[in-house]
Amino acid sequence: MIVDIGIVAVKAFLVLFMVLNLAGILGWIERKGSALIQDRIGANRASVFGFAGMGLINTLIADPLKFLTKEDFVPPEGDKFLHTLAPCMTLFTALVTFAVIPFGDVLVLGERVINLQVANLNIGILYVFAIGSLGVYGIVIGAWASNNKFSLMGAVRGSAQMISYEVAMGLSVIGILMVFGTLELQEIARGQGTLIRDMLPESAGFLRSTVGRLPAWGIFLQPLAFLLFFTAAVAETKRIPFDLPEAESELVAGYHVEYSGGKFLMFFAGEFAEIVTAAGLMTTLFFGGWQVPYLMRDGFHFPWGEAVVLPHLAVTALQVGAFTLKVIFFCWLQILLRWSVPRFRYDQVMRLGWKMLLPLALLNVIVTAIVIIALQ
Repeated sequence: MIVDIGIVAVKAFLVLFMVLNLAGILGWIERKGSALIQDRIGANRASVFGFAGMGLINTLIADPLKFLTKEDFVPPEGDKFLHTLAPCMTLFTALVTFAVIPFGDVLVLGERVINLQVANLNIGILYVFAIGSLGVYGIVIGAWASNNKFSLMGAVRGSAQMISYEVAMGLSVIGILMVFGTLELQEIARGQGTLIRDMLPESAGFLRSTVGRLPAWGIFLQPLAFLLFFTAAVAETKRIPFDLPEAESELVAGYHVEYSGGKFLMFFAGEFAEIVTAAGLMTTLFFGGWQVPYLMRDGFHFPWGEAVVLPHLAVTALQVGAFTLKVIFFCWLQILLRWSVPRFRYDQVMRLGWKMLLPLALLNVIVTAIVIIALQ
């Protein structure tokens, strides 16, 4: 029992270490990436013994120290307790959501089989949406506790945006659940390790011969669902082009306009942690998770008959590495989108969520059901 608790603690520490460090590196990528896009130099002043690390010292050491040593200001007529609780809620929900995302298959050490997932819940998808939707409470509570009309307006926008896109995001996942028949994220990832031809009946000869050798990743089985999920996930992170809750040009800084010091740093870190979590969900649901094409537990098995046997630790390393690279790619894609697309107007954000994403998500569910019945 003690050993099991220790293993869970180690997995939780590794996941938190990865998410928090990747969130910090994303802050550096955003600053230097935007500088490259806009033909600037970017952060490069702070250094340790002359080593600036292309702005890494600025972003990972100097800026956090600056935030933590600043005055913790609370508005005179604000609620001090709720003002402190809000950024903690935002960061906490972004971190614990990653607990059900598998970062590998299993690690076998002697007679012990370790599932490479912090919490193996059979209702993983429901957990993701239940915990992820709590993040908006941090925004609303923080804005109300600040006693600032600009903060409150940003919170109203944020809650409306969350409701609008949470529905479309949930419906976009229904197709994946129908295809793989489970709510458990680890089983969804394992299901994507098969080939498409293994999911088709013998009567579908044309499909088996054309696309049958492709891995059964969600992107191939549910391409429309991926586009809907990606759009809704970007909207849930509240970043450009969906940063209406902040909107510096309109609301100064929106819901965190009255925050400074360590509390603002928590909001800042929570935003990048949400990016990492969204990237992990995209990877798990639509890009095979930790799967490497044609890689099984004992090595590679190619559809044309050849096989390459690999040791277990090499297979595990390839799986964890594949998951990490996919997550980094989607994090980079979201950062690039933030500096490439202008902000939507509020009415455009609402119209996109209710009049475009929602009908398309419903249509995807109906078409998926028809195709499944027809193939059966």
